[in-house]
Amino acid sequence: MEKINLKKTIIYTFIIIIIFSLDRFSKLYIFNLAETNNSVDVYLTSFLNLYLIWNKGIAFGIFSFDQSWIYNSISALITIIILIIFFMIIKSLDFRVYFLLFILGGSLGYLFVRLYYTAVPDFIDFHINNFHWFIFNVADIFISIGVVCLILVEIFYKNKQENEIL
Repeated sequence: MEKINLKKTIIYTFIIIIIFSLDRFSKLYIFNLAETNNSVDVYLTSFLNLYLIWNKGIAFGIFSFDQSWIYNSISALITIIILIIFFMIIKSLDFRVYFLLFILGGSLGYLFVRLYYTAVPDFIDFHINNFHWFIFNVADIFISIGVVCLILVEIFYKNKQENEIL
């Protein structure tokens, strides 16, 4: 049986809480704007707006459906993925754990609003001229950074290790 490292556990928990809190506070800020102004449609720069939409799908509005059984199935799948990521964090012995923490922190924020509001508020509208990317939120940012970093590590770090062995 593995010994639990209290220092690592505290650091990991702190990272997850910070990510969850950043996501939560950003959404509360947007809700406050929506309540005060009756909508959120703020032009920050020539390439970035705040525009509130409600997403019943998964990240970036993918798989948005009105049927509750699909919504509940997606929520259950997200819960299972969160548990898998949690166990991967426990088993991780190297720096990849931080990318998993990013994914877990964002996923917990995502799941919280799915369960509490039965939809996810997306509000960051990044665009170049008239080409708009998906509208997303802070949880999506952390999940995406974690996933991209894990992919890059698998591509470059594994390749480097294989070359060093040869």
